[in-house]
Amino acid sequence: MRGFERMNPLASLAAAAMGAAVGLVVQFALSGRGQAPFSPPLSLPVTLVLVGVVLLVFGIRLRRNVEKRPGAVNPFHAVRLLAAARAGQIVGGLLGGFGGGLALSLLGRSVPAPVDTWLPMVLTLAGGAVLVACAAVAEHLCRVPPGDGDEEGDAGPDPSLGPADSAAYRKP
Repeated sequence: MRGFERMNPLASLAAAAMGAAVGLVVQFALSGRGQAPFSPPLSLPVTLVLVGVVLLVFGIRLRRNVEKRPGAVNPFHAVRLLAAARAGQIVGGLLGGFGGGLALSLLGRSVPAPVDTWLPMVLTLAGGAVLVACAAVAEHLCRVPPGDGDEEGDAGPDPSLGPADSAAYRKP
């Protein structure tokens, strides 16, 4: 897509910070009640990685279609992929931060947690990071290369002109 701005990486970092805060609050609430720490299921990091791989595969397919046949790509497919990639960056940051917050709460304990407790937390953090990276690459692959008549700096029509200024509404 031409003229779109990449998602700000600070949005992913902010989502990760919110996820870490929620993870810390959950662990402290469970610890205050005397319960065992929350350990996410191993299917969560696997799912995060699989979603990232699917986004990456769709991004590569879109890029290959654009390079092969530049007009044969459905623009709605590109927009859907772009929306999914941006959502993947936010969700990956949020869930990765959640896993990081869960693991961070275990560092202050006097007795180290067993591997069965902290490994899913660290894997969730890594799965979220993989999803953010794959989604960022997929977002980059949604860019349409400039055509023959296009310039790289061309952002489209002049924003100061309104719809009544188009050629169809001009008087001869």
